Amino acid sequence: MTLDSRQPVIIGVAQHCDRSRDPGRSLEPLAMMELVARRAAEDAGRPGLLGRLDALLVVNVISRSYEDAPGMLARRLGAAPALTYYSAIGGETPQRLVNQVCERIVRGQARMALIVGAEAMASLMAARRMGVELPWTPRATPRRIDDEPRPGHSELEGRYGASLPIRVYPLFENAMRAHMGLSLEEHRRRLGLLCARLAEVAARNPYAWFPVARTAEEITTVSPQNRMVCFPYPKLMNAIMEVDQAAALIVASVEAARELGVPEERWVYVWSGAHLADRWFHSERPCYYRSLAQEIVLRRALELAGLGVDDVDMFDFYSCFPSAVEGAMEALGLGLDDPRPLTLTGGLPYAGGPGNNYCSHSIAAAVERLRREREKRALVTGMGWYFTKHAAGVYSGRPPPSAYRPYRPEADAALIEAQESPRLVAEAEGPCTVETYTVAFGRDGEPEEGIVVGRLADGSRFLARAEGDRELLWEMCRREMVGERGRVRHDAAAGNVFSL
Repeated sequence: MTLDSRQPVIIGVAQHCDRSRDPGRSLEPLAMMELVARRAAEDAGRPGLLGRLDALLVVNVISRSYEDAPGMLARRLGAAPALTYYSAIGGETPQRLVNQVCERIVRGQARMALIVGAEAMASLMAARRMGVELPWTPRATPRRIDDEPRPGHSELEGRYGASLPIRVYPLFENAMRAHMGLSLEEHRRRLGLLCARLAEVAARNPYAWFPVARTAEEITTVSPQNRMVCFPYPKLMNAIMEVDQAAALIVASVEAARELGVPEERWVYVWSGAHLADRWFHSERPCYYRSLAQEIVLRRALELAGLGVDDVDMFDFYSCFPSAVEGAMEALGLGLDDPRPLTLTGGLPYAGGPGNNYCSHSIAAAVERLRREREKRALVTGMGWYFTKHAAGVYSGRPPPSAYRPYRPEADAALIEAQESPRLVAEAEGPCTVETYTVAFGRDGEPEEGIVVGRLADGSRFLARAEGDRELLWEMCRREMVGERGRVRHDAAAGNVFSL
């Protein structure tokens, strides 16, 4: 195949991780983005290329809000791109932006783009604990957000505490365990083996927040240092957002890369990309043990690349919590005994979870690996909100067998909308069955609140709090509750209350 002049290639990447936890030497997110952007240009071998950018896309920053992050960064870089873009919240964002940039390149609407993001949550939290004022750019409301800034949870979900990642992903995890038919102990061992594989990679990653190998037993054993957060996840299974990390990607057409004189050994080819959202609110989906959008996106990314899952040499599955990885593995038919890498960074609990920007790091890690192993192919995934937004991309050190084809989501979006889901009721009363659940723990190691998603006798779904009995909450962690029969009553003040 003659290489298309509009074939997208990644020509420069950079990562930054400051583990000092010293607010006195910290860089604010804007400064970190400038740092990695310049390093990405140096990585391409052409430090002056930033002045020729025609698109600059910034991943939503949580630890500092700027009036115009893309415009401010462009001025720092001496760039005047025709397109500037600031994303909404979502862990799928960097991979989705790569997909969108590649489509613009293929359509002749762009030739070279910078995708960049940064978080300085560790410095911010350290400064707050020390009572120190950081000399950062003053906070300001963003002038615009170029995606739909839609909240990730409904009012009803928020009413019952099912509105934070640490509480919602365990709902998926417990549903998956029951669907797989595992006992609590079998499931605990499985989670430990999975997470230990991720931590082993983080231990070899120079940009990891926790470059430490951990055993399965260490990860699963609850202790004062590894307290239970929300059943079944102790602290070491949760994404760590309190990090200072940044990453940048420079994507260009083959034509632009050649004009710039970027050596071909620096190129990594983008073979395909796909992104799609599921039913937006998790309580309105058919079930809690799978995501149709995740399955479709993985399938489409492979199809557009002309590959089957056996043709992929390495993966980086978005890994905010184990259920995110397990969902992808189940969708692709991968077992825990599959020898291929499941992460290239170590994952969000160990390499770090810099807000919405983790995928910039996983893509950068894929690029660095594929430059060394050019014949190989990598599949990278991202996830936003609560198994809600999904993105995937295929990369290789070799050109694809056919021209890049942008993903068209319309037919797949119709499949998502056509899903049949249980009727959701706000006020529930009567005998019921537990569909999934979790228990939230306090820092003292004691259970504080139970969240139950249940079904009434007619099949309708409800959300409820578990009765405020400490012994019931402990019991919910000691035996399988999915499928358990109980009762739900509606209280005008407390809402729906579940009891055995």
